[in-house]
Amino acid sequence: MLTKKQIQLLEFIQKRMARDGVPPSFDEMKDALDLRSKSGIHRLVTALEERGFIRRLPHRARALEIVRLPDTLADLGAARDKAVASFTPRVVASGQPTRPRAAMNVLDTGAVELPLMGRIAAGVPIEAISEVSHHIAVPGTMLSGRDHHYALEVKGDSMIEAGINDGDVVVIREQNSADNGDIIVALVDGSEATLKRYRRRGDMIALEAANPAYETRILPEESVRVQGRLVGLIRSY
Repeated sequence: MLTKKQIQLLEFIQKRMARDGVPPSFDEMKDALDLRSKSGIHRLVTALEERGFIRRLPHRARALEIVRLPDTLADLGAARDKAVASFTPRVVASGQPTRPRAAMNVLDTGAVELPLMGRIAAGVPIEAISEVSHHIAVPGTMLSGRDHHYALEVKGDSMIEAGINDGDVVVIREQNSADNGDIIVALVDGSEATLKRYRRRGDMIALEAANPAYETRILPEESVRVQGRLVGLIRSY
């Protein structure tokens, strides 16, 4: 039997992983549950792990995995529609010739094939590759209805404390706006693409890394175009 706080924490972790594809940080958990210190979160996480609801993955930043949910949470997220229609994704790049757009293929297993559009910088911005290198199978539950999605390979370590490592593949829902705290694909000055956490500060945009070795970039609103929001992450071992 779980306590109210344990259920609240499990629900928060589940919702954030469904939204961002990565677990929340302990600071985010502390704020969400209105606790005064992270020690309380450590105790709740340990209790959930001992009861078999979550698993901590060793040697990785903020790596948690939900093993199962109690009956009260089992139906959360079940209403997500599977993406079953074809789409024509926009390329995360600029100033390059228009190429034929790739279709999304739905597999018999319930997975969806998305075009891997190239690399995205989690570090110093690099130009995104605008060609489809190959397709990658993504669980349909990662996707949001009939919205457009694409995949990008991560290059760099600036988002490592958000659980995003060099070589990971991120699944992006195409959109041109973001809320504070979202992890987004940002096109900087029309030529460089980067994966960062989005914060609006008046008429300026902050692109925050999740690695203390990288400084937050503060840019004029007109220099930053939101190209999509992180909705999932795929890692090969």
